[in-house]
Amino acid sequence: MRHLYLTNRFFGLFGAVALFFVIGYGLPFLFPVAVTFFILAVALTMADWVLLFNQKINVEAERRLPKMLSLSDSNKISLAIVNRSPRKLHLTVIDELPVQFQKRDFEKTLEVKGGEERVLTYELTPVSRGEYEFGVVNLYASTQFGLVQRRFRAGEPMAAPVYPSVVQMKQYELLAFNRLNNQQGLRKIRRIGHSYEFEQIKNYVRGDDYRSLNWKATGRANRLMVNQYEDERSQQVYCIIDKSRAMKMPFNGLSLMDYAINTSLAILNIALRKYDKAGLITFSDTIGSTIKADRRANQLNKILHALYNEKERPLEANYELLYHIARKLVNGRSLLLLYTNFESMYALERVLPLLRRINNFHLLVVIFFENTEVQDFAKQEAQTVEGIYTQTVAQNFLAEKAAIAQVLRQHGIQTVLTRPEDLSMNTINKYLELKSRGMI
Repeated sequence: MRHLYLTNRFFGLFGAVALFFVIGYGLPFLFPVAVTFFILAVALTMADWVLLFNQKINVEAERRLPKMLSLSDSNKISLAIVNRSPRKLHLTVIDELPVQFQKRDFEKTLEVKGGEERVLTYELTPVSRGEYEFGVVNLYASTQFGLVQRRFRAGEPMAAPVYPSVVQMKQYELLAFNRLNNQQGLRKIRRIGHSYEFEQIKNYVRGDDYRSLNWKATGRANRLMVNQYEDERSQQVYCIIDKSRAMKMPFNGLSLMDYAINTSLAILNIALRKYDKAGLITFSDTIGSTIKADRRANQLNKILHALYNEKERPLEANYELLYHIARKLVNGRSLLLLYTNFESMYALERVLPLLRRINNFHLLVVIFFENTEVQDFAKQEAQTVEGIYTQTVAQNFLAEKAAIAQVLRQHGIQTVLTRPEDLSMNTINKYLELKSRGMI
């Protein structure tokens, strides 16, 4: 009888019977009533047990998982539940979720008629990459009496990998190529100059830049003709991810490195769609993944799998290694998007000479993070002397972050200081800005 479970309704019923017995000892005329209630309760429990534990009662379930889960996004999981029994059953469904979620109170309830199939859906939001192991599906069935439950274990244990956010990658791709995207947070940047490749000569239409008029073609065709340009193509774009301990800081359950990984996938996908070459470098105290910039059909897939396997390291980043790998691997002037984090001016001063040397050969964009928790704390109203002191320290910390960004800009290094949740939007804006201004 290991699959038999007593319900709260059962204990409530027999609790009421016990109360009748207690009262019956004080009022003897109520004792026969208590005995009668006890016999009825036992009979009802036995009837419920007979209805539930016969061979015709069977419930099956199948878990339907996507091929891969998307990091930091809501992923839909489906459970197809079939009642093979001739009667309606009340089901309590407990799915054995991966240990990474640390969720011990997952429970869904539903009613399924005899022979009916129901699909139960729920959503999970993973905040770390890797393999997620699902267990079996536990189904606790009861009849309309609801005094006892019978457990069915259905489905098979299965695993699903959690990859960098492909969902966000597709969303930002649509925004970047949507002409109305300025309403969604992506800015349209006005083109400056003509540092673009010539594409074709076309008929003039209202709104074309009259400075692009081709007078020779106009004279031959006897109508206004203009030169049309396109962005330069086949430029190299590298995402460089610092995976040292500075990037282990969590915000909203997601580490800074995982924010950088999601953004790298989104920006490199857009670069490939704009016919640029996409590459990847990760580093800490050692060099991690290195993917040379290319435009091949499988380039994005290579980058996705490399990002999936990356792990933070509990050591300081070695920027001398980064300088040497940038000189050795990256041929020709390229756009380097460096995701890192500086918590103090001292941390910047240690690596600033190397960043300047890299910026001499390439267009370097240093992307680091605001501490949103410190920002929120600094906005609170202080009530005590201690609160005033700690709030002043928080404001000094924020001012130092802004000073770090100013120092980088003074040395000619492009800089993005952003909230972690706005990282993808701000990085894509910077890339589109640099493309529009012909700086790469």
